[in-house]
Amino acid sequence: MITLLPASLLQMEDEESSKVNSTQPPSYLEVICKSSGKISRYAAGTKAGFAVNLINRKLDIGNPLALHIEAVKEGEEPINFGPNAVLVDYGKDWKLQTVTEVDYAEGFRKREEDRPFAARVPVVMSSDRTHPYKTVSKPVISLMYIGKILLAFVLMFVLGAIFTIALENLPRLILFLNSSM
Repeated sequence: MITLLPASLLQMEDEESSKVNSTQPPSYLEVICKSSGKISRYAAGTKAGFAVNLINRKLDIGNPLALHIEAVKEGEEPINFGPNAVLVDYGKDWKLQTVTEVDYAEGFRKREEDRPFAARVPVVMSSDRTHPYKTVSKPVISLMYIGKILLAFVLMFVLGAIFTIALENLPRLILFLNSSM
């Protein structure tokens, strides 16, 4: 038996199917950069290391670099993304945001206040996660440093003089050895 549906019912079914299709999650993820306050969008399936690298490239000089990305929700433990992890949207109330060097240091200080003993100093990694940052400090030129340099020059000239005298007297030494044989 075939029943024909009125046109109004067919329209309602089309509207319901379009509502179901419109509730699909967007095909991109948004990451909030805590340094600049800007929101970056990334395609689903983007690796966290790539996103951190792009975010750090767009930062102005003086802004702290992003170390990694984490998903945060009020009252929940944050979920950290490693450099090779794929960014994932965990749903309502979860936000993806960067963790900066400043945030890392502040969290370290808070933990340090809770514990009476000294804690490890965190290692800050570069944006591409291949090596730790190298801190460049001002060179300290002391009297000891200058003394060592002068001593090295004196030893170089003394050693040069010894070799020069030896080479000048080499023919005499060879004649002496030949005549005594």
